[in-house]
Amino acid sequence: MIKPGIPKGTRDFGPVVVRKRNYIFQTIRNTFEVFGFQPLETPAMENLSTLTGKYGEEGDKLIFRILDNGEIFDRAMQAKDNRELTSLISEKALRYDLTIPFARYVVMSQHELALPFKRYQMQPVWRGDRPAKGRYREFYQCDADVVGSNSLLNEVELLLIYDTVFTKLGMQGYELRINNRKILAALSELVGKPELLTDITISIDKLDKIGIEGVQKELQTRGLTADDIIIIENFLNIKGDNQSVLAQLRELFATSATGQKGIEELDFVLHSGYTTYNTTPILDLTLARGLNYYTGLIVEVKAPATVQMGSIGGGGRYDDLTGLFGLSGISGVGISFGVDRIYDVLEELKLFPETAQQSTRVLFLNLGETSARASFNYLMQLRKKGIAAELFHENAKMDKQMKYADKRSIPFVVILGESELQENMVSVKDLSSGKQEKMSAAELLEFGF
Repeated sequence: MIKPGIPKGTRDFGPVVVRKRNYIFQTIRNTFEVFGFQPLETPAMENLSTLTGKYGEEGDKLIFRILDNGEIFDRAMQAKDNRELTSLISEKALRYDLTIPFARYVVMSQHELALPFKRYQMQPVWRGDRPAKGRYREFYQCDADVVGSNSLLNEVELLLIYDTVFTKLGMQGYELRINNRKILAALSELVGKPELLTDITISIDKLDKIGIEGVQKELQTRGLTADDIIIIENFLNIKGDNQSVLAQLRELFATSATGQKGIEELDFVLHSGYTTYNTTPILDLTLARGLNYYTGLIVEVKAPATVQMGSIGGGGRYDDLTGLFGLSGISGVGISFGVDRIYDVLEELKLFPETAQQSTRVLFLNLGETSARASFNYLMQLRKKGIAAELFHENAKMDKQMKYADKRSIPFVVILGESELQENMVSVKDLSSGKQEKMSAAELLEFGF
């Protein structure tokens, strides 16, 4: 006999969890829609060549490759090394995120799209990460992206989407942290090693995990000198409110056109005058996000400090992304929600409303065929009014049916016994208060379930 199980880093979701997740999905989806974004879906698998080389060295290691069907073993025997082995037996992979597939879609559909194209996408992605709290190998992302526009208003609107969603979810104390890739590029120029931009950002991105000493050691292994590391450390030590940090950056990068451009973009996003954020974004120079394709704004959402959780969202500007697939000159910017982590945060903080956990509102007791037929008529009328209702599946003892209602957290039961049938009435019992009252069919249909 095979013992049932599921792969590490994956989960089953029961009805209660699915309803809560759907509450999150619907909140995000509704916000995307009112901001004018259009839905898109792409395949679960992509060509391996589409994905590799787009997420940096660390990201490439986490891509789930799919073995090709057919003569796998014959082809494997022909391989000279591991790299050739991979190419011979795997040409496809599960998508790592939704951004690269979106860029691929834009390139393939460029002649049909009206630019700027604003899309949202809500689908699962897969990463061969080490499973831990808030870290799964299969998880959902909810992305919103705009391509075909250089306007910084897009950045403002995407930050407002974060602001709107987390406000609706009641998540007080979350942090919306931002930086700009141009600032990091200017830093690499300042140390005289612009070719090491990626190495520097990957190291800085690990600051909260390995600390400043760990970052120093990693920078040394990546070819930075002691003097270079001092410059980088001084940069990371810039502190203060947003205005103060911007002022210090203007002084540090006074002669850097790249740095001044990044400062200008951050200043617009923070102080454009178009809007006021419910939660003001925080300028965080330690924010690097070690993905190769970001070129402007980078953003990360942190859970409230009372919850031990990492990032629950992130994104940025990626002007050159479609150029990876041969279509240059298409600017893009996007954000992503980490739904699985958001769920864990809402659960820990007890922020799910009761309405997100409710299913059936009314259970009609089955008291015999005559009662069941009459109940079914009322049942369908309530369903037409959008009220979730069901009839117990068999004529069982009253105690069994009431226990079913209690286990399902159904708040009301309707009883059509002999007296109710004779009087053309129904009895409604509120299981939370124990109160029971008789009413007519018309009153039943208007009852506040």
